[in-house]
Amino acid sequence: MRTGNPALLGRFKDNQISLIDEMTIGGTVNKTIILLILVLITSAWTWHLFYSTGKNIETVIPYILIGIIGGFVIALVVIFKQEWSPVLAPVYALLEGLAIGSISAIFEKEFPGIVIQAVALTFGTLFCLLFAYKTGLIKVTKTFTLGVVAAMGAILLIYLIDIGLLFFGMKLPFIHDSSWAGIGFSLFVVTIAALSLVLDFELIRRGAENGAPKYMEWYSAFALIVTLLWLYLEILELLVKARSS
Repeated sequence: MRTGNPALLGRFKDNQISLIDEMTIGGTVNKTIILLILVLITSAWTWHLFYSTGKNIETVIPYILIGIIGGFVIALVVIFKQEWSPVLAPVYALLEGLAIGSISAIFEKEFPGIVIQAVALTFGTLFCLLFAYKTGLIKVTKTFTLGVVAAMGAILLIYLIDIGLLFFGMKLPFIHDSSWAGIGFSLFVVTIAALSLVLDFELIRRGAENGAPKYMEWYSAFALIVTLLWLYLEILELLVKARSS
């Protein structure tokens, strides 16, 4: 996830900037809303499927796998081929909606009301951090960026180790249990996921200021959706741990 100048393209032969071909903050906001709607559509479909089949988990397991694996593959392609994001970002949103809706329905069955709490906390965090960023309470310095990226890398490494242990019938207990260590770990991950939103805001701001190409609106919206969905899932898990403790 980069916050530097993505590109300086979209110029006429006379070197005059073509505003039509440039990224704007408004355009990025519109595309983020589109992606959120696409996530909601497939989420609602799998949610309805789960409840219409008597809350049978087996009916949505395939969609969780399709959403997670398919979304991961699409995300990798978009990261390395940002110019493809106008086509692939909506596909990513639809795939992730399958997984998000299924997972949310399963947790809602066990903990009624937990999904609306997670959604409210996710968007509450989004708007609070946006306010802090806009007012200068949080500044994206090199140290801040390196710290967040390093923490994200550490979290990814822990998750990869946990996945590897699953093949041997083991797991890292503090990731999944509802002990104080487990809750503390989830709080740390939620904090890093939330701070990652600030990197997304910086990506959008710099892209718009530096005249990034129009497709970067889709890429920036994609990056923001990735972070929001990660934050939502981590908040959901934190709430589950808190209710189970």
